[in-house]
Amino acid sequence: MEQPGLGSTPGTHKHPFDLESVLERVREAIQGHAAAAMFELAERGHTSLFEQLVACILSIRTRDEVSLPVALRLLSTARTPEALRRLGIERLQALIRPVTFPEPKARTIHDIAVRTVEEFAGELPADAQVLQSFKGVGPKCAHLALGIARGQTYISVDVHVHRVTNRWGYVHTRTPEQTLAALEAKLPRAHWVELNRLLVPFGKHVCTGTRPRCSTCPVLSMCQQVGVSTHR
Repeated sequence: MEQPGLGSTPGTHKHPFDLESVLERVREAIQGHAAAAMFELAERGHTSLFEQLVACILSIRTRDEVSLPVALRLLSTARTPEALRRLGIERLQALIRPVTFPEPKARTIHDIAVRTVEEFAGELPADAQVLQSFKGVGPKCAHLALGIARGQTYISVDVHVHRVTNRWGYVHTRTPEQTLAALEAKLPRAHWVELNRLLVPFGKHVCTGTRPRCSTCPVLSMCQQVGVSTHR
């Protein structure tokens, strides 16, 4: 029996989109794949807000396969704001060199450590606006760090969340910022933190940026395949 979407125009002959069913299928599809870097870091005991924010900065424009070991190496050397402040920018930069843009990231991380010690008595405030006041920290990192470290209910939109939710036809946006606003208005809050954890590995291994694996995708029958011209 032909699956909807294969051998036909993407978006036609689709079943109604059932979010709960879709997310359950995604949970099953990502079993066996590595967790997104920040979630993996938390599972290894690096659960403080400061550690999670540092890890997110390291992950910007960097693959998890690179950023995770770099984060583990850095945090095994200095995992508190005071320790990172004492480390200094040059040593910090040397430790994180494999990630993209190590120089500006080292300055950003050092600045966060210094301000946390000097302005907040060594404890990073669990406040999204405060986190975004640091140069180099946007909504994605602030929201994801607060969600993982403090259980605060935020949506974090990266390239995978933006691409997959638009490809499904669940939202119709042009930028990650627009996707964040659309998801906040539509997605049940129970799924806000989980969405990033699910869609990062799903976007890396199934719903890829080019030639997604539609033929084996468990969500195909409900996915509108928006923008998909070729697939595997």
